[in-house]
Amino acid sequence: MQGAELLAYLRQRFASAIVETHDFRGDHTAVVTREAIADVLRCCRDDRALAFDVLMDLTAVDYSKFPGREDGPRFEVVYHLVSISLGHRIRLTARVEEDDAVVPSAASLWPIANWFEREVWDMFGVRFSGHPDLRRLLLYEEFEGHPLRKDYPINRRQPLIGPKT
Repeated sequence: MQGAELLAYLRQRFASAIVETHDFRGDHTAVVTREAIADVLRCCRDDRALAFDVLMDLTAVDYSKFPGREDGPRFEVVYHLVSISLGHRIRLTARVEEDDAVVPSAASLWPIANWFEREVWDMFGVRFSGHPDLRRLLLYEEFEGHPLRKDYPINRRQPLIGPKT
């Protein structure tokens, strides 16, 4: 199965959970409701017809200043899945509002999601419910804010850390 067939298969299997699908420059994407993303990810891993055995990347996008998206959900959590055995790939996204930026964790499906989700939490402030150890990965614990958010002040001073004298 390739691109459009993968999207049609997911649409058939999860009709109400797939908000939209698109194909831009060969990247086939399914936008999935936040409530169903865990089930869709599990299906992508466990269904033999899909066999997505690798979570290649998990990241987020802040659309707060993107033209045309001002009224939509602020964030999208983005999953890039690859099937090594079947030779196909797909992108799944889940839209989340700023006021309730929580998505179910995928760490139980792919162990690498543990690190990816910690990075997304650290940089964007999106939480992952059910994550085994959600804490900062790249920045120190006293760091205030999430620097990849579009409204993060560029000249913000952070608390200094160091040895106590």
